[in-house]
Amino acid sequence: MDVKKLGIAIGVIFALFFVISQPRGSADFVLDILGLLEDAAGSVVLFLRSLFS
Repeated sequence: MDVKKLGIAIGVIFALFFVISQPRGSADFVLDILGLLEDAAGSVVLFLRSLFS
């Protein structure tokens, strides 16, 4: 088995374990990540608007 495939398999198994054992914590984690991505996208948009205005 390829090392990359093994790493992906371990990551998927860990994610499934976390979702099954702590669903609320998993949901909170996903919402936190989405919030960070939203803030980052907003910052890039603000930068571009400031650059071209």
